[in-house]
Amino acid sequence: MKFHSESVPHTSELHLFVSDLKRSINFYVKIIGFEIFSQSNDTVVFTTNGKTPLLTIEQTNTRRAYPSTGLYHFALLVPERKHLANVLTHLLSTGYPLQGASDHSVSEAIYLGDPDGNGIEIYADRPSTQWSWEEDQVVMTTNALNAEELMKEASGVIEGLPENTVLGHVHLQVSDLKEAKDFYQKGLGLQIVSQFGHDAIFASYGGYHHHIGLNTWQSAGALPPKERSTGLKWFSIVFTSDLERNKWVEQVKNFSNVWEKGDDFYTKDPSGNMIRLSLKK
Repeated sequence: MKFHSESVPHTSELHLFVSDLKRSINFYVKIIGFEIFSQSNDTVVFTTNGKTPLLTIEQTNTRRAYPSTGLYHFALLVPERKHLANVLTHLLSTGYPLQGASDHSVSEAIYLGDPDGNGIEIYADRPSTQWSWEEDQVVMTTNALNAEELMKEASGVIEGLPENTVLGHVHLQVSDLKEAKDFYQKGLGLQIVSQFGHDAIFASYGGYHHHIGLNTWQSAGALPPKERSTGLKWFSIVFTSDLERNKWVEQVKNFSNVWEKGDDFYTKDPSGNMIRLSLKK
């Protein structure tokens, strides 16, 4: 998983607001397969390896109103295709409704939503040597997943998410695509690697198919949700060194306010989506 290693900046962690903490704990443990890393009265941190936080959920009493900017989905990347087969086997055994299953050429993916409607993708990448590029654009498709072929790799052993599962990418709803493109490209140094018409772009570090997705499919001109609404609180981008992070912290100040909290910096994109700028711990 070279695109989520210490050698390249990447998405790393996500914090969500949820409306019913107990219900969401049950979902993320029993349906998705996380382990609880730590817990307080209103917040739970989840992990897959017992060492590294990957997802935090926090209780709120405010529901996200639509249309609004915010989270479209977050994507959990499993290490191998066989792990995706095991995830699909498990999800089918629970009877929890799926929202889709797609072959994107660069990856194979399963889609569902949590109890608050937060979109979740669970996917496995094909080897990057098999990805097709047309000049500087990666070829991504949306075809039906061949689930029968995938299931041939299932081991039948369900042990939750593999310990090397990572936050593969984050897909956001934004208000203005050009503003968002400038912010992520010029402010945070991502490369635009794919564009779908005038309403969706995909950006990455280091030649990945995407660490960040941006769309205006249902959010063009929309405002951010109210403070502490269900959905995204922040997601993190991890940089490879202090020098690199400081470079982009200074650059992003041309587009948005930046503030420091503990060891991390925070900023918001033009659509109000909060980003934590971190270093590998």
